[in-house]
Amino acid sequence: MQRAPKPDPASVSTSKPKPRVRPIQSTTANIAEQKVGERLAKRLAAQANCSRSEAEQYIEGGWVKVDGKVVEQAGARVLATQKVELDAHANLATLEEVTLLMHKPVGYESGEGRTPALLLLDPAKQSVDPNLAGGAASATRFLQRHFSNLTPTTPLPLEASGLIVFTQDFRIARKLNDDADRVEQECMVQVDSKRALQGPVTDEVLQNAIRRLCHGLSFNGIELPPIKVSIAQQTPTELWLRFAFKGIRPGQIPQMIERVGLRLLAIKRIRIGRIPMGDLPVGHWRYLPSYKKF
Repeated sequence: MQRAPKPDPASVSTSKPKPRVRPIQSTTANIAEQKVGERLAKRLAAQANCSRSEAEQYIEGGWVKVDGKVVEQAGARVLATQKVELDAHANLATLEEVTLLMHKPVGYESGEGRTPALLLLDPAKQSVDPNLAGGAASATRFLQRHFSNLTPTTPLPLEASGLIVFTQDFRIARKLNDDADRVEQECMVQVDSKRALQGPVTDEVLQNAIRRLCHGLSFNGIELPPIKVSIAQQTPTELWLRFAFKGIRPGQIPQMIERVGLRLLAIKRIRIGRIPMGDLPVGHWRYLPSYKKF
């Protein structure tokens, strides 16, 4: 029997495929994939005495339950034995594009990559802003569609943690990506409290380093504009510096810290524009209220 020829090694790709962002599992997937029965929109239109298009709006707005579970797919099919309910507070308001704030952990990419932070988007990890106007009752209702068509903005390096933003709103994406140089950011930067690159961290060494960080450095051959750097927290075992700046470039903070002779331990972004991260837990996310602006 003739053997199949061996493949040419040059034609075989050795690169690892990029991992796909896992879809958020819907508890109603079995309903949405049913091939038999009546279309949910048709059933709801007859049951609620509304038009088919209005029924589809109710469904896509997350106002409809089938057997007690929310179904957002207007094309879903239901059996005659299944119970269809329309929420008593249902309305036909236009669905707004949402913006999500996340506390990115170290080791995750803020955009595309092998470990994208999008993997962490899970309804179970949603937090509610404690300072939300109107309280928790006024919080945005979660919909599965809110995890679709998200644009990552305000990138953070793999080794940094802190606030990142995903948005469906092109205006916010444009402001945070295209006009990033105009938006002030604030980071907490931890450095070794005892050892500098050359010798111990004395008060004189620290003050000289802060003075140079505020003004007097260059990055990639370009003189940096003045930025605000101050001591945020100092104990015998920990030393955190607060950076406030505009137009920061990838790798800029680590290089600045090294240039002034300090040892970098951690970077955490705590504010973008007017929006602070607050007490959002690591790996969790929340909605940006529509009345808040960057």
